[in-house]
Amino acid sequence: MSIASDLLRGHTETIILTSLLKHDSYGYQINKEVMKKTGSRYELKEATLYSAFHRLEQAGHITAYWGDENSGARRKYYRITASGREARLANKKEWEEAKEIIDQLLD
Repeated sequence: MSIASDLLRGHTETIILTSLLKHDSYGYQINKEVMKKTGSRYELKEATLYSAFHRLEQAGHITAYWGDENSGARRKYYRITASGREARLANKKEWEEAKEIIDQLLD
């Protein structure tokens, strides 16, 4: 069964911020991690991913820098900021509250 994209779309930024908690990363790697964690049931579309990166960077939740690649193309890496960590916590709390309400309504 596939995870409904509409249900997860509003949480793309939180998914990205969570991924960046552990280590700096780049778009393709984050998408690979999402697919691995979901058993390939959910994939971040490239346009969605990079739009979210732009919004997060504009909000000051992430910073970007170019990696020094010895082989292949240079990659743009992203790093979570202190405000990004705060935003992620707030978003996660909001999700947990919404999930609790939905669970109550559907039981």
